[in-house]
Amino acid sequence: MGSSEQTSRQRQYYIDWLRIGLILSVFFFHIGMIFNSWEWHIKNDMTYGYQSALWYIMTFLSAWRMPLLIFISGAGTFFALRRRSTRQYLSERFKRLFIPLIFGIFVLVPLQVYLEKAGEYDTLLDFYPEMFDGGGYPAGNFSWHHLWFIAYLFFIALVISPFLGFLRGKQLKAFTSRLMPIASKKLGTNIVLIPVLLSQLLLRPYFPENTNALYNDWAALVYYLILFLAGYFIISTPQIAEAIRNQRRYFLMETITAVAAMFILPGLVSYEELGILIKYLTESIVAWSCGMTALGYAGQYINKDSRFRKLANEAIYPFYLLHQPVIVIAAYYIVEWELTMIWKALLIAILSFLFTILIYWYLVRPWNLMRRLFGMKTKSARTASLNRSFCSSFHLIEQSGQPSEKSKFYPG
Repeated sequence: MGSSEQTSRQRQYYIDWLRIGLILSVFFFHIGMIFNSWEWHIKNDMTYGYQSALWYIMTFLSAWRMPLLIFISGAGTFFALRRRSTRQYLSERFKRLFIPLIFGIFVLVPLQVYLEKAGEYDTLLDFYPEMFDGGGYPAGNFSWHHLWFIAYLFFIALVISPFLGFLRGKQLKAFTSRLMPIASKKLGTNIVLIPVLLSQLLLRPYFPENTNALYNDWAALVYYLILFLAGYFIISTPQIAEAIRNQRRYFLMETITAVAAMFILPGLVSYEELGILIKYLTESIVAWSCGMTALGYAGQYINKDSRFRKLANEAIYPFYLLHQPVIVIAAYYIVEWELTMIWKALLIAILSFLFTILIYWYLVRPWNLMRRLFGMKTKSARTASLNRSFCSSFHLIEQSGQPSEKSKFYPG
C-alpha cells in the first residue's frame, strides 16, 4: 500500500473535531438570532441592529459555517464510499438523513412554529391540524427550518449517486493527479473559487437570496454542490490536505483580506443589485478562505483521538436536530423576564445546552427506535460496525507490521 493511499485511509480526526465545533457554533449562532435584528422565531424586546458588534459577528459566522459543514460532509462521503455500493450508500443516506428529516419536520419543527405563533392557537394540538394551512412558512405553518441543511445533503446525495462509479474509480485518480500539482501550490486550492464564483455570477441575478427552500434556491444549491465535491476531492488527496496544513498562515491572511472586502465593498456601490452580487461573491471567498484556514490549523493542532471525541462525534448530529426547538422553548419564557440582555443570553445558552444534552443522553441515546429517528446506528449495528473495523484494522496491521496504526482506520 502506497503511503498516500494509506494516509487517505487513516481517520482524519480533525475533520470530526471541526464538525463538532461547527455545530456548536450553529448553537451559539441561534442564541444570537434572539438578540439581533434579523427575523427569527422568538425575539428579545431589545435587539442589536446593523453595524453593531453582534451584527458583524453574526454576518461573519453566517458566511462560512454552513459552507464548511457542506465541505466536511463531502469529505465524509469519500470515507463512506470506500466500502459501500451505490445502493448501500443511498440506503445509508436514507437512514441518516431522510428519516430524521421527516421526523424533525413533524415533531421538532412544529414546536418552533407553534411558539412563534402561540397567540393564534390555544395548544400545540390545536396547531397540528393547521400545520399545512397557508402554504410555506412564514405566511403559512409548514417548514423544515434548521433542517434545511439535512434536506440539502440528501438532495446532493441523490444528485451524485449516478456518478459514484466515477467518484471512486480510476477516473477520479486520474483527475486528482492532474489537479494535485495546481492545488498543492501556494493558495492553489483557490482554483475551486473559479466554479464557485462563476456559479454565483450566473445564478445570483435570478436567485438573489438564500431561501433554504430547495425548489427556488438554485444559486445556493449549486454553490453547496461545488463545495461538497471539493471536500470529496481534497480529502481524497492527502498531498493537497497536507498543502493546506502547510499554507494555513497564507489562508489566514487571505481570510482577513476577504472579510474586510465583504464588509466594505458592498457599501461602496450605489446600485443595489450590484451591491447584493458583490456581497455574495465576497461571502463565497470568505467561506472558502475561512474553510481552508480552519482545515489547516485543525490538521496541524487537533488531529488527535480521545474518548470525548468518540462520544461527541456520535452525539453531535442528534444535538443539531434538537438544539433549535430547545432554544426556542427556553427563549419563549426567558425573553419575558426582567433581566439584562447578557443575563438572558447566558441563561438561554446554559439551559438550552443542558436540556439538549439531557434529552439526547436519556431519551435518544439508550433507545434503538429513537436512535433510528435521529439518524444514529442502532446499538447492535454500531457494535458490529466497530467489530468489523477492529478486525479489518487488525488484518492490515498484520500485513503492514505497524501496530501503531491500529486506531487510525475508519469503520466501515
